Formats: sequence, structure tokens, C-alpha cells
Amino acid sequence: MNRIVNRLLAAVVVALFLAACAITPPAVSGLTYKSRAATRTEGGLRVSASVLSAEESASVYGVPLAEKGIQPVWIEVSNDEALNYFLMSPGLDPNFFPASEAAEAFGNGDPAHAGGTLAQRFRELAFQNPIQPGETKSGFVLTHLDEGAKLVQLDLVASAQARTFSILVIVPGFYADYHVSEVFRREMYPSDQIVNYTDDDAFRAALEALPCCATNQDGSKTGDPLNLVVVGGLDDAFPALVRRGWSPTEQKWSGAIMRTVTSALSGDRYVNAPVSDLYLFGRAQDLALQKARDTIHQRNHLRLWLSPMRYHGKLVWVGQISRDIGVRFTFHSPTFTTHKIDPDVDEARRALAEDMAYSQNLVELGFVKGVGAASQSAPSENLTTDPYYTDGYRQVLVFDRRPTSLSEIGIFPWEVNAKPSNHPRAGAKQ
Repeated sequence: MNRIVNRLLAAVVVALFLAACAITPPAVSGLTYKSRAATRTEGGLRVSASVLSAEESASVYGVPLAEKGIQPVWIEVSNDEALNYFLMSPGLDPNFFPASEAAEAFGNGDPAHAGGTLAQRFRELAFQNPIQPGETKSGFVLTHLDEGAKLVQLDLVASAQARTFSILVIVPGFYADYHVSEVFRREMYPSDQIVNYTDDDAFRAALEALPCCATNQDGSKTGDPLNLVVVGGLDDAFPALVRRGWSPTEQKWSGAIMRTVTSALSGDRYVNAPVSDLYLFGRAQDLALQKARDTIHQRNHLRLWLSPMRYHGKLVWVGQISRDIGVRFTFHSPTFTTHKIDPDVDEARRALAEDMAYSQNLVELGFVKGVGAASQSAPSENLTTDPYYTDGYRQVLVFDRRPTSLSEIGIFPWEVNAKPSNHPRAGAKQ
């Protein structure tokens, strides 16, 4: 028992040392919430959305909304169509805060204050329907506080017409373990290296030719199996993941390391806990996402690397997914601790497919040969010596903006012996 305590204390000391030595992320950009807004256009509608930081919301509203768990989302809609459109606030948050309710939270028991000047300010700042033809309107919808990333879903309805925009927005002040400008807003590969596959058989062959596993930094050791391919980007795949409760992970900076240590000791939840680096294409993962449970010790998590492939013009990400089921000591980590993975990595892969089937954006799935089979009696090992077994297949998930029901999800007719999810297959390819 004393040995375990001593090891734990040693791990904490090392983690605290790393926290002290970690590079503090750069200051938050000086851009205003309007100037950093994400914009989408479809038909005659143009929408822009931005999530306010705690400081910005306090400045705009005059009260600390974040302390009450309230997060304003700024919306602007330009309507160049011939119909009146209405913004549906529950699309952003089914339990959004009406202006009067939010003002009441800061009334301090003074009905005159809550019902007077403050309430008036809240009402004036709220988004006002309708958006008439030729009109541009802007305002705020008050949602529940999110850290990391927020999925801003804008549902605009008119007579016999509806438009939906799903915009993934990074919350200011969150130090994500990827740089949005590098991953999404500029091409990471020279144009002569990018191959756009429109033939399914050629695409399958390219996926099967990928390395079996992620590696350590110098590529001398193989680790977790590359058992996932995600086809899509900011307008389809990542909104689908966030909609189903997947969160981005944080950089390994001092604040995140300290929070990881305290969460590990207390058993608290930390939905943005950092993940260790694995390597593919000569670099660490471009981004990582996780779906946390009630404690930091348990989560389903994935790492993704942007590849030089495209599928019908869509981005193709190569990934690794596994489920963390506990924490253990190890000499293979600089903190002497690591998450222990569930050895059945196919379960985590299968759970993701089933989860994404309910996202409304998964349009097709299939399996190709990948890492190669490893049995329970002769498992493989990752970089921290955790054993894993697998049927050896790589799961391919293709996303699209258009809503897709369970019965419409197609199945690539590739590897029929893999373990697919159990959703209906009425839309399967023949």
C-alpha cells in the first residue's frame, strides 16, 4: 500500500514539475466576436455566428453571465430571398435562456431591477424574428455554457422552406491541441500530393495501403492500431461528432496538466483532458476528440491525422480509436501514469459507428483491411504495453451535411466479415 502511495506521490510531483515547465499558450486573439465570426451561405441566405468569451459576455451584458452558466451566441442573418425567415432558438440549445429569465438571474431579489433596465437591455440584445426579404438582422441567443467547442446549429424556417447550417465554433480562451488555421483553413499538403478518389475500389486500395499503426516520435516503435477513417470536415463530420457529445482535447499546457492531476486524484470529470501524442505522416495527431464519462479515468477517445487523400472532394482523416477504462503506473510515460485501454479496440470502433448513426450526418460506412488480426490469446501491444486484440479491420465513416436517417445509411460492399454496427441497412449499397 505504501509503495502505491509513494508512486502516486512521485507521479504527482513529476506532473507538477511538468506543469511548471509547460509553455503557457499564447494570449487569446484580440479579434472581436464579430470579426472572428464564422460565415456560411446557401441560396439567398448568409449566416454568421460567434461564441462570446466570459469577458466579452460580461462587457456586452454588463453582468457576469458565465458565472450563471450562460453563454451568448451572436447570430447575424442576411435574407436575399423572397420569404420571411424565422430563426429557431431551440436549434442552438433545446434549453436556451429567454432574455427575461436570464435577466431575472441577476435581479438580486429586486423586481424593479430585474424587470426594468436590465431586462430591457437583455431584450434589446436578443435576436428578433422575423428576417424579412432584403433584411439583415443580428442579435444574441443565450445558451448553456460550453468549453472547448460549441456546435452552433442555425435552423431557419419559412413557408414550405427550411435551411439548416451547422457551424463548429471554438470557444475563446480554450487552448485546443490543434491549430484551426493549420488543420482546416489552409492546405497541409502540396497540390501535387493530393489524390481525389472517385472510384470506390481505388479508394479502398489506398486505405488498405496505409500503415498499420501509429508510432512513437522517431517511428522506431508501433503503437495503437489505425482502425478508423473519417471522411468529412467542418460542415459535416465534426459537427456530427460534437452533436453527439464529443469534445476537443486541450493542449498539454500548465493549466491543463494541473487540472488533469487534480481530476485524477479526485476522480472528477474533465471532458477536455489532454491525450498523449502518437505519430503518423511524421507528425503528432492533428486533432483529438473524446467522449468522457463521469470521471477522468474513463472515456472513449480518438486521434485523427489529415491525409493527402480526398474522397469525392471531401477531406479524408486517418484515425485511431480506443476506450480508456482506468489509470495505471508506467515507466513508458514522462508522468509515470497512463490511461489503460480496453483491450477490445473493436468495441470502441463499433461504438463510434453506432453513435454516429444517430448524428443524422453519417451517410455511408464500411470496412477495409488495416492493422491485421490479433487474437485474445496472442494480443498486440501499444506503446505503453497495453495489450489489445482486433479483427484487423479499419472502419470508414463518410459524412455529409444533409440529414440522413438510420434507414438511409449506406454500406460499402467491401469487407463483409468485419463487425459492423447493428443499425438498419435499408440504404445499403448493393
